[in-house]
Amino acid sequence: MSVTKLIKCVILDLDGTLLNTDGIVCNVLKISLGKYGKEWDGRETLKIVGKTPFEAASAVVEDYGLPCSPVEFVSELSPLFSQQWCNIKALPGANRLIKHLKSKGVPMALASNSPRESIDAKISFHDGWKDSFSVIIGGDEVRTGKPSPDIFFEAARRLRIEPSSCLVIEDSLPGVTAGKAAEMEVVAVPSLPKQSHLYTAADEVINSLLDLQLEKWGLPPFADWVERTLPVDPWYIGGPVIKGFGRGSKVLGIPTANLSTKECSDLLAQYPSGVYFGWAGLSTRGIFKMVMSIGWNPYFSNKEKTIEPWLLHEFTEDFYGEELRLVIVGYIRPEFNFPSLESLIAKIHEDRRVAERALDLPLYSSYKNNSHLRIS
Repeated sequence: MSVTKLIKCVILDLDGTLLNTDGIVCNVLKISLGKYGKEWDGRETLKIVGKTPFEAASAVVEDYGLPCSPVEFVSELSPLFSQQWCNIKALPGANRLIKHLKSKGVPMALASNSPRESIDAKISFHDGWKDSFSVIIGGDEVRTGKPSPDIFFEAARRLRIEPSSCLVIEDSLPGVTAGKAAEMEVVAVPSLPKQSHLYTAADEVINSLLDLQLEKWGLPPFADWVERTLPVDPWYIGGPVIKGFGRGSKVLGIPTANLSTKECSDLLAQYPSGVYFGWAGLSTRGIFKMVMSIGWNPYFSNKEKTIEPWLLHEFTEDFYGEELRLVIVGYIRPEFNFPSLESLIAKIHEDRRVAERALDLPLYSSYKNNSHLRIS
C-alpha cells in the first residue's frame, strides 16, 4: 500500500469520533424541549454536530422558537448532560485505536469543542484514556472553536510537531474544515448516516474506525486482522424472525432472517454499518454459521438502518416468528454501493466464504457454545 504522507502524531476529536454521544444528545434534547411543549425531531442534528455548546444551543433556540437565550438553554442542558456522561459508550474501534497508538509510541492529542471540564468528565469513565493523550484541549481553551483551526494549531504547538505532520480524525464537518484550515491531513468518520458525500474536503472518508488503515499515513499498522476478518468484542442480539423486504430470496437468491429494526434500534445505533459474522441459534432448529449486513444497503437505498442475517444453511421451509439469537464475533468490511446487482450478489457470496472459513478458527468457533444461543 502506498503511503499518502508520513505522519508523526494523531489528533482526535471526542464526541461522535471516539464516544457515541448522539443518542444521549437526542434524549437530553427531547426532555428539555418537552418542557417548552416542543418535540425534538432531529432536524437540527446536522447544524449542531461538531459545534460548540453555545453554537448548538443557538441553533436549537432559534429553530424551535424557545423563549430563552442560548446561554440560558446551555445552563438548562449542562446538568442533564453531566448526569449522562457515565452512560456514554466508546464507539467500535476507539479503544483499539487508542491502545494501538499508545503501544507504538505515537503521540496523541484530544481536541474537542466541548469545554475542558466536560471532556475530563467524559473520558474519566474510560480506562486509560486520559493517560494515553499527551495533550487534551477543550473548546474553551482557545479563542475560537472549530471550524476555526485554532484548536488544532494549539494541539500541534503543545505537541511540538509541525501541523503538516499531524493526522486529524474527525466525525463532523466543522472538524474537517478546521483540520484542513490548519494544513493537516484529515480522515473523516461521519457520525451522521448517509452524509459521506458532504465530506469532500477530507483527505479520506471511512465508514468507521474499524476501517482505519494507519499504514496509509506512515503509521504502524494494526496487526489484528485474521483471515480477512477483524475480531470484535462479542455482542448479542435476538428476537422473532420477521418478513423483510421480499428481496432476499426473490431478487438476490439469498434468504435472510430479518429482525425488527424497532426492537433492535438502540443496539443498531451503537454499531457502524458493515458486514459482520458470527453464530445464530434458532429455537427449534439448532445453531448455524451466520453472516449479516447492518446498514442502509445503498444499492436498494433503504430508508432505515436494518439488520439482515444470512444463516449459512439450506432450510426447506420458512421460519417466520421463530426466536432467533445471534452472537456477533467479527467484522469483514464496510458497507458500500455496487454498480450492478450481479456485483452485489458476488460480493455477498464472497462475504459468505470469508465468514465460513473464519468461523472454523478456534478464535471464533468457541462462541458456538455460547449460552445466549441456546433457547429453552
